[in-house]
Amino acid sequence: MSNLKIEELEKRLKQNQLDSLYLLYGEERFLLESCLKKIKGLFGETLKGINHIDIDETNLNEIISNIETPPFGFDRKLIIAKNTGLFKKDFKKKTSDNTIKTKFLEYLEENFNSIKDSIVLAFIEQDVEKSNLLSFIEKNGVSCNFEYQKPNQIQARIKQITNAYKVNIDVPTLSYFIEVCGTNMQELINEIRKLIEYVGENGTITKEDIDSLSIKKIESVIFDLTDNLGKKQTKQAIDVLRNLILEKEPVQKILITLYNHFKKLYLTKLALQDNRNLIDALELKPNQTFLTNKYKTQSGYFKTNELRNILQQLIDLDYKYKIGLIDLEVGFEAILCAYC
Repeated sequence: MSNLKIEELEKRLKQNQLDSLYLLYGEERFLLESCLKKIKGLFGETLKGINHIDIDETNLNEIISNIETPPFGFDRKLIIAKNTGLFKKDFKKKTSDNTIKTKFLEYLEENFNSIKDSIVLAFIEQDVEKSNLLSFIEKNGVSCNFEYQKPNQIQARIKQITNAYKVNIDVPTLSYFIEVCGTNMQELINEIRKLIEYVGENGTITKEDIDSLSIKKIESVIFDLTDNLGKKQTKQAIDVLRNLILEKEPVQKILITLYNHFKKLYLTKLALQDNRNLIDALELKPNQTFLTNKYKTQSGYFKTNELRNILQQLIDLDYKYKIGLIDLEVGFEAILCAYC
């Protein structure tokens, strides 16, 4: 077959197409686990140890014997192999038996046609590297790289959910929702369901609803703080900071997030001066590219030397906090007041 896109795999599963061999890998774990759940659902009834076997690196040497053992009382067997290491080049360094990978590939090449009707074998990995085993699966089964979704893909998925519940949300509000709540699919689905329940059928989700009900990611809150700081609105910036602390956000996490945010603004400033690609300069993942305009806007509030100075102050604050010279909350407010 081939290396399918996420949407193509989801379509096959929705059409009840169950294949014998899968390799699911990548960073978008929520969608990956959702597809694995659908595979299990299509497979049907399972009994652990009989027609459902779990494999990992601790019992990988049993995978061939488990494939060959009949699923007594059942037509076929479901084998789920997670984080085996089989798809990494340094695999042989991590096991005393350097031939497991070779033996397993040889076994599949010699026996796959005779066993494919009696098994569903699904490999679940974090990442994979090119190998003969990968090539075999792409030729004879289904592989799918669960990459982080791009902003337009995330929006489309959220829109599908709101449409299913007959709830309205326009494009600007949908964009704002993702900016506020982040790009983790599980968290986004939890938040949109809360909003759907609040507005009800035929209702419309507004920015005000999102502000009132949704849990803002700390990164989004830091954007708010920086907006206030850049506009010289000291009181509002300090209020945002204090609200973060009142909501029990760890002060060390606030410090790290603040530092990383201002570092990105500083890198944005340098990239724009040198006409470099901002996505590359900031090392943004596909699901973060929508942030480029926000970084551009906020970097415009500051001079290059001001950003460099804020970064140094945050480094100094970390040092003074560690040796007990200052409270982090007091230090934060001192930096905000000093800039404004």
